[in-house]
Amino acid sequence: MTQLTKAIAEKFAALALAHVSREYPNIMQHALAGPEDIVGPRAAHPIFFGSYDWHSCVHGYWLLARLMRRYPDLAHTSAIKALFAEQITAANVAGEIAYLARPGARGFERPYGWGWLLALQAELDEHADKRAAETLRPLADVFVARFKAFLPLADYPIRTGVHSSTAFALRLAADYAEPADGELFDLMRRKVIAWYSADADAQAWEPSQDDFLSPTLMEAECMRRYLAPDAFRSWCRRFLPDARKGEPATLFAPARVSDRSDGKIAHLDGLNLSRAWCWRSIARALGDTPAASVARDAAERHIAASLPHVAGDYMGEHWLATFALLALEA
Repeated sequence: MTQLTKAIAEKFAALALAHVSREYPNIMQHALAGPEDIVGPRAAHPIFFGSYDWHSCVHGYWLLARLMRRYPDLAHTSAIKALFAEQITAANVAGEIAYLARPGARGFERPYGWGWLLALQAELDEHADKRAAETLRPLADVFVARFKAFLPLADYPIRTGVHSSTAFALRLAADYAEPADGELFDLMRRKVIAWYSADADAQAWEPSQDDFLSPTLMEAECMRRYLAPDAFRSWCRRFLPDARKGEPATLFAPARVSDRSDGKIAHLDGLNLSRAWCWRSIARALGDTPAASVARDAAERHIAASLPHVAGDYMGEHWLATFALLALEA
């Protein structure tokens, strides 16, 4: 089974350090109310201005924090610590919060970036040195409040393979909410069950051309995170009744990536890696069953298809290592 090694961690850390402080090229999710709102990435986002877009910068920091915790003796550890000390400051956090307070920013990065910011907070909370965690916490509190305000309004899930996926965001946010905010975790759990518990016989009409998530497998991984083990296995048998046969076949075959210089088509490498993450997690939950064995084999095929392409073109390089890490750690 392909696993994370220190050599891979060094490579991923080098990639992230090269892009989290790279301001351009940049695609901003930015609503303009008037000419006074014409600003560049660094002015709008004093911490997360790099990595082509805000959410990729957030999970670039998550990647660095996680690798540093896993391998404290990384060659890049001193550079990571220096970056965090320079960028995660009270003044910069206040700047990020001020941006969110703008009237046009109510839906900023909802829900994908919300989930990643809370995942970053959860990771920093695990570190022995709590300075970055405590400094960033007021920003995490803003996104907690946004989840609590939004979820009661969300009568329906968003079943996509891109940033709007509710299953992905709530799966990520669970790692923060369960230990830190029981009210939020309970709200998310109730919402996930309301959205997905009746689903059965998934058809898996995927992938779409620019998916980086599997709508089907991401839903299953989200349910795995919120349900008790027996309840999840029962639900999964209904949701994917023919998994032991490798059906639906599209879930078990890696996507082909025809042009890695195209940012949207490069998403498909992320799809392969995120599917591997889901398949490994689901297989572990299914225990010693034929379906688990088939799932593990599928994960290996998906990793083999896209792990060699984490670096090479900036359209993938600014984010794919994060999804590779999720897969390799699962």
